Amino acid sequence: MLILLPPSEGKSPTEGGEPFDLEALSLPELAATRHRVLTTLVKLSNGRESRARQVLGLSARQIDEVVRNQVLGDAHALPAADVYSGVLYAALDYHSLSAAARRRLDRSALVFSGLWGAVHLNDVIPAYRLSGDVTLPRIGPVATLWRKPLATAIPRAAGTGVVLDLRSGTYAKMWTPDAELAQRTVVVRIMHTRPDGSRAVVSHHNKATKGRLVRALARSGRTPSTVESLATLIEAQDLVAELSTGRPGKPWNLDLVVDEL
Repeated sequence: MLILLPPSEGKSPTEGGEPFDLEALSLPELAATRHRVLTTLVKLSNGRESRARQVLGLSARQIDEVVRNQVLGDAHALPAADVYSGVLYAALDYHSLSAAARRRLDRSALVFSGLWGAVHLNDVIPAYRLSGDVTLPRIGPVATLWRKPLATAIPRAAGTGVVLDLRSGTYAKMWTPDAELAQRTVVVRIMHTRPDGSRAVVSHHNKATKGRLVRALARSGRTPSTVESLATLIEAQDLVAELSTGRPGKPWNLDLVVDEL
């Protein structure tokens, strides 16, 4: 099974980590594009501050994010599981998992990134700021740039297994499965049951639910071989999962229904 995750805008400092080695990242077929995006981002961040902030969508109070980007090539780095610090990753609570569960996640989870394309949780990266919806000078939209290299890398990483897609809309634009892989891909939507019994799509709080779901799957120790067995495994975690087929050539849909956010 391959689990696709969004990154978090919030990232922990990596000053105490080891020297960053771009070539040591997994999915080596992404190396050329990573180098191109990294070089462009560093150049932008070392240019006029106001322009860098405008391109990156940052306020004047977020100048530290620009400064962090300026030295990415020589930065120190930590495992991605330690760098991403948003709501999803707090709920996942990677380091409180057993060693076996962490190893399973290191193999099965991929975090999408505007800078790296996609990385495993044990890939060692520096903290950075580059959202997937940014348009970089000379390169253009980051999401568009990543489509071609990820079209090769993600199917290779998925192999013959199922794909659980927990990405947000911004990062879903970076890669979509072809018709064959779509038959093994499940896109999750978090739904909340209101007191009157009606349902609503969860937006603000969906990240925590996704983090808890990934944690439960890692702890289960099981690797589903079909979309249906993945839905069964999710239901076995005391979650309400409603699976439905998408349009021909499109992924399956799974509504994860929660009573509490």
